[in-house]
Amino acid sequence: MRIRATVAVATGALALSALAVPATQAAPAGDRPGVPAFGSATHQDSAAAPKSNARAAVEAPVIIKTVVNANKPIVVGTTVPKKVAVSVTASHPSGIADADMIIWIGSSVDDPNGWGFVSMGDFTCTPVNATTSTCKQSIEVDPLWLINSDTTKWNVGAWVESKDGSSTENVKFGKTSLQRLSRLDVNAAPEPVKKGGTITVTGKLSRANWETGTYKGYATQSVQLQFRKKTSSTYTTVKTVKTSTTGTLKTTTKATVDGYWRWNFAGTSTTPAIIPAGDFVDVK
Repeated sequence: MRIRATVAVATGALALSALAVPATQAAPAGDRPGVPAFGSATHQDSAAAPKSNARAAVEAPVIIKTVVNANKPIVVGTTVPKKVAVSVTASHPSGIADADMIIWIGSSVDDPNGWGFVSMGDFTCTPVNATTSTCKQSIEVDPLWLINSDTTKWNVGAWVESKDGSSTENVKFGKTSLQRLSRLDVNAAPEPVKKGGTITVTGKLSRANWETGTYKGYATQSVQLQFRKKTSSTYTTVKTVKTSTTGTLKTTTKATVDGYWRWNFAGTSTTPAIIPAGDFVDVK
C-alpha cells in the first residue's frame, strides 16, 4: 500500500515526507493530512486554517494576481515530483516584504479531508514600482501524495505582508488544475510496403496512475491517425480511431507514397494532449 504520511514543518519550507513501499493498492484519501497552513515563508506550525498577521493594520496589502505554472495545468507523472513556478503580485503604500502561496482541494481549509501543497521556501519579491511587487517561489507536487481523483480544479491561496508589517490572505484567490501525464506510441508496418499495399498502424495511449505508480491504458478515447508525405511538412488526418479497453490502438490503411504516420491525441480535462513522432514507411 502507498502511505501518505503526516506533514511536518521545516525551517524555511514545509517538508513533505512519505513512506513509499511497493504500490499495489491506493491509500484512502483519509490517509493524507489536512490542508497545510501557510502565511509566511516558514509557514505556520499547524494544519489548521491559515493565520493572519496578528498586528493590526490601518490598510492591508492588496493581492493583485497569482500565477501558477504559467497558468497551464500541472502535469504530473508517476514518480518524479513536479516543481511548479508560482508568483503573487501585490501592492501596499509601504511596499511588499514577503509572500506565501498554497494550492489545495477540499470544501474548506478546515476540512479534514482537504489536501494541499505549500511553497518550498522564502519568496523573492521584486518591486514593480514603489508600492507593488511580484514575489516568486515554487511549489513541489509529488505524485506519491496524489490519488487519481485529484485531477480536478485546485484552489490557489496567497498571503502577502507589507513592509510596515500588515498582511492579508485569500485562500481562494484563483484556480489551477492537475493532470495525469500521458504516453502514446506508434508503429506502422510492414516497412517497406508495395505501392497501394495495406499497412497496419498500432499504438497505445496510457496515462499516469497515481495510485499504483504505473502507467495504465486510457480506454475508449478518440485518437486521430495522421499522415504526411516525405516531401511535406504538414500532417493531415486520415481517420479517427478509439482506444480499446486497455488503451491499445489498431487500424489498417493504404500506403501510396513515402511518408510518416502518427497518432494525435487531443487530450481531456484530466489528461494532456500528446503527439508522438511519426513512423516512416517506405513505399516501393
